[in-house]
Amino acid sequence: MKTPPSPHSSRRAPLGTALTAALAACLLLAGCSGFGGAGSDADAKASGPGRLKVALVTHGAKDDAFWELVRKGAEAAAAKDGAELTYVGDPDPAGQAELVRDAVKNRVDGIALTLAKPDAMKGAIADARAAGIPVVGLNSGIDAWRSEGALEYFGQDESVAGRAVGDKLDDLHAKHALCVIHERGNVALEARCAGVKKAFGGQTDLLYVDGTDMNAVTGAVAAQLRQDPTIDEVVTLGAQFALAAVKSVQQAGSKARVATFDLNTDLVKAVQDGNVQFAVDQQPYLQGYLAVDSLWLYKTNGNVSGGGTAPVLTGPAFVTKANITSVAKFAAGGTR
Repeated sequence: MKTPPSPHSSRRAPLGTALTAALAACLLLAGCSGFGGAGSDADAKASGPGRLKVALVTHGAKDDAFWELVRKGAEAAAAKDGAELTYVGDPDPAGQAELVRDAVKNRVDGIALTLAKPDAMKGAIADARAAGIPVVGLNSGIDAWRSEGALEYFGQDESVAGRAVGDKLDDLHAKHALCVIHERGNVALEARCAGVKKAFGGQTDLLYVDGTDMNAVTGAVAAQLRQDPTIDEVVTLGAQFALAAVKSVQQAGSKARVATFDLNTDLVKAVQDGNVQFAVDQQPYLQGYLAVDSLWLYKTNGNVSGGGTAPVLTGPAFVTKANITSVAKFAAGGTR
């Protein structure tokens, strides 16, 4: 994600200038998929003298609905700030670190990144700092951003969110929860299930699945439900996995209910229909927006959100059948 601005003139611009600005804004929103990649020409055309260049580097897979929300938030902030934005992602931690180094080589003015695997990012962040490029964290790595050298952090405290889910399951009188982790070693996902287990008064079992294969996820959860019919709650850590778990429950003939972290358009309907009890919304659009905007504020006014010592929390918020209507209209618009 990116962040830069230039003061607006109070004088009316000539028609040609206005058309040029409109075209530049259009190109900016088109974004880019990689440094020097297929989308980089659009970014180059959108850039101009004094325009800040910001890179958003995540561990998100291509076309993942969750990361599209993060990207949309970042694009909105970049458009507001007049910044040149590059978004790239790689689920492989080594690949993500290399993308950060590419951003450093391209002399961006700021880098926003996720820290799902903090140790893998340590060297790349050090390279950015050595080049004088400010780095902010978002989404993953709330316990690591300061030690890794990031200025600020925007996201959800996953341990707190997990404990909140555990308390919620107690309120719903659940007795035996299955917490499904779709990426082994991801610190945010591990913290969610650990929080559930810590707070929930019943039994919590962990199930690791291959999140890149939805059919495998559905089959693995169904198999676990058949093996242990006492499981009465399946907790997933992403909206698409909750939808897969609904299928698993049906395949297994189980009476288990499904709850999840994160939200998307299809999950909104599942909550409305009662197929999913609730979702924990960490507001990914807001994470992308704040991360990019924070770099612009830092570069233009020296501002540091949270004073550089505390994270800026974007969740958790529970979305249930009782309040889903107020969220659904934003989900339909592609921002929740």
